[in-house]
Amino acid sequence: MHSSRHTRSADRTARIRRTRQWIARRRTTLLSSALRGAAYATGAGLVGLAFSLIQQQL
Repeated sequence: MHSSRHTRSADRTARIRRTRQWIARRRTTLLSSALRGAAYATGAGLVGLAFSLIQQQL
């Protein structure tokens, strides 16, 4: 007969493993989303800066 302590320990270890795997998957997704957003923001900022410089020249 297994003790309940062993079962809880095994359940806790499995839960921690699943949580770490979930975080690892989401970390990649969040990082790529953040980088994509930064790229869009940089591009929009550069276009806005170019537009304002063109307006000043006119």
